[in-house]
Amino acid sequence: MTNEIIVTAAMLAIGDELLSGRTKDKNIGHLADVMLLSGIDLKEVRIVADDEDAIVSALNALRGQYDYVFTSGGIGPTHDDITADAIAKAFGVACEHDAEAMRLMAEMYARREMEFTEARQRMARMPVGSKHIANPVSTAPGFNIGNVYVMAGVPQVFQAMLDNVAPTLRSGTRMLSAAISCPYGEGEIGTPLGAIQKAHPDTSIGSYPRYIGQSFSTEIVVRGRSAELVESVAAEVRAMIETIRQAKAKENQSAEA
Repeated sequence: MTNEIIVTAAMLAIGDELLSGRTKDKNIGHLADVMLLSGIDLKEVRIVADDEDAIVSALNALRGQYDYVFTSGGIGPTHDDITADAIAKAFGVACEHDAEAMRLMAEMYARREMEFTEARQRMARMPVGSKHIANPVSTAPGFNIGNVYVMAGVPQVFQAMLDNVAPTLRSGTRMLSAAISCPYGEGEIGTPLGAIQKAHPDTSIGSYPRYIGQSFSTEIVVRGRSAELVESVAAEVRAMIETIRQAKAKENQSAEA
């Protein structure tokens, strides 16, 4: 539809601990929820190690393909927190201590009567030309450069930063959905459901199998940006289910006869 506005996003989750399983990611699901509410399509998620070349390669691929890229992790005080350096390299700019970030953090540590060590000062480094993403939880800011938003990996901080970012983003036409409960398994509905999807490329039809007791069933979800189209396709899905039901009923009658 010509009046639809489509805005896309991707996420780059950074950290050896994610790939080793030591840390269970909580940020991907939260970002997906926020993007859905914002009318932004989260199209891709990548997880990479704390490796500068890997981060640069993934970031450059994503930022050229999607409207927004969100990163999580790697902006802390330790030696393996290299995200700021990698982002700067991807954009071809220097990574330096940001004066305002240094001031904010110095004041915070002074209030807490803690030393603003060289390691802690690493959290004030960002690519030249970046804008701050406020961090109301622990002060050390994230940053935005181009279409890339760089945020902490700690879920509480990531969520707080995203709360500040989300209202500034361009929204698209929101995706609508209709869920239909189907008493048959995917093996029985796959072919006719595929035909419905092929006939309606402006929608996305997902099927989610369930196993309860000794029988399979499926939840079918129709997604689209037009309420009329979603309901029309949902009606076709319901008609498909009814057709299968009638065919089974006839089979049973023939078997009994």
